Amino acid sequence: MTSTLLVTGASGHLGQRVIHHLLETLKVAPQRIIANTRKPETLKDLAAKGVTVRAADFEDAASLRSAFAGADRLLLISTDALDRPGRRLEQHQAAIAAAEQAGVAHVVYTSMPLPENSQLLIAPDHAGTEQALTNSVLQGWTVLRNHWYFENLFMSLPSALASGQWHSAAEQGRVAYIARDDLARAAATALASDATGKTTYTLSGAEAFTTEQIAQLVSQATNKPLQVVHVPLAGLIQGMVGVGLPEPLAAVFASFDTNTAAGRVADVTGDFQELTGVAPQRFATWLSANAAALTGQ
Repeated sequence: MTSTLLVTGASGHLGQRVIHHLLETLKVAPQRIIANTRKPETLKDLAAKGVTVRAADFEDAASLRSAFAGADRLLLISTDALDRPGRRLEQHQAAIAAAEQAGVAHVVYTSMPLPENSQLLIAPDHAGTEQALTNSVLQGWTVLRNHWYFENLFMSLPSALASGQWHSAAEQGRVAYIARDDLARAAATALASDATGKTTYTLSGAEAFTTEQIAQLVSQATNKPLQVVHVPLAGLIQGMVGVGLPEPLAAVFASFDTNTAAGRVADVTGDFQELTGVAPQRFATWLSANAAALTGQ
């Protein structure tokens, strides 16, 4: 197979690991890879290996058309634009249109579980992007409905461990966390495959945990007490605002908990193993490797 593979957001955490798996796990020749980023200077090491590095700005449709030129298969990593409702969807729609115009045959997109009718405030961006793919003239696409990263726990657990209390509005909802590196491997596999058609995978970890179960496992691994304090959604938002987070952004982050409470991220699937041929890393393994980092050591 000699198709040219393009990765957007290649300087981000997920994008870097996708390219790692393309080069090291799947042994894709660097000359077949195009890495798009807003900051090409950050990817000099990849350019030195033979990867084509191009600047791409999701706010500039013309730059996307030129950045995507010559790509046969494209990985559209969801952008991090959360400052204005709908902005991220507009960026994704522009990218899909640019992919059509550039003659890309297949787009792989990193979505979320059950984006339709979700209580998560960023879900419309994902549902809208999936709809844009459906409405496109692309020959094929693959939607990867990625469950939340284990690494997302770094956003809340270090401060919770420091205080001994983890404030949550997730109630008894479960999350089927998965390692970011596993999701990068899945994305690289989907991108490098010769699969055609239109396919959706829901990529979860091997287990789903409540907040209490996570707290107990983290407490055992770190030797630090950690109590879950259940609070209403409004209280969670106000707590975030109290430590300096703008209220609109606090509402977005808090909606992850309400989405969890509604059971929208609890499904454990076999799609990751079906796609990659390997089992996802278990939480206990990840926690063992990251317990010290969670406590700031």
